[in-house]
Amino acid sequence: MLTAPGPIATPAGELVLRPVAPPADLDLLTGWMNDPGTDRWWGLAGPPGTTAAHLAAQLDGDGRSLPLLALLAGEPTGYFELYRADFDPLAAHYPARPHDLGLHLLLAPGARGRGLAARLLDALATRLLRDEPRCTRVLAEPDVRNTPSIRAFARAGFTRTTDLDLPDKRAALMIRRRADA
Repeated sequence: MLTAPGPIATPAGELVLRPVAPPADLDLLTGWMNDPGTDRWWGLAGPPGTTAAHLAAQLDGDGRSLPLLALLAGEPTGYFELYRADFDPLAAHYPARPHDLGLHLLLAPGARGRGLAARLLDALATRLLRDEPRCTRVLAEPDVRNTPSIRAFARAGFTRTTDLDLPDKRAALMIRRRADA
């Protein structure tokens, strides 16, 4: 079962990732999902029930995925999904290793365009690889057309290893390895 990491120091301030708490976070996340820049990649625009159903699938699941609200210096800044990639359907599309962790990131519309994603991804991946001794890789699979996301992962130390044809997109497999792995 995945758990949220503790506070993480970043160059942009303290990052706190806490599990999403519906219904308290629902309006905020629904607003972000309805932003055209978010909807282009997430495809979850719609009424609060659309966002609630997406969150419920993770919150009511088997603990292999964890939706997290990102607070930077106390301000809601983004939404992360941390998941066990080796148990995800994604594992059928790449050479999965036990305890691979995956990340999805949505930056709040007002937080984009400042290089913040790379700093947060770097800090989180560093923490996960440090605190999860069985995990040797953290990965992501952004759409190949999402060049800002791919650049942010690359600046955070992830390497684009291949492109994958997934059921819903063509994805760039981005992997950050533990230094000793």
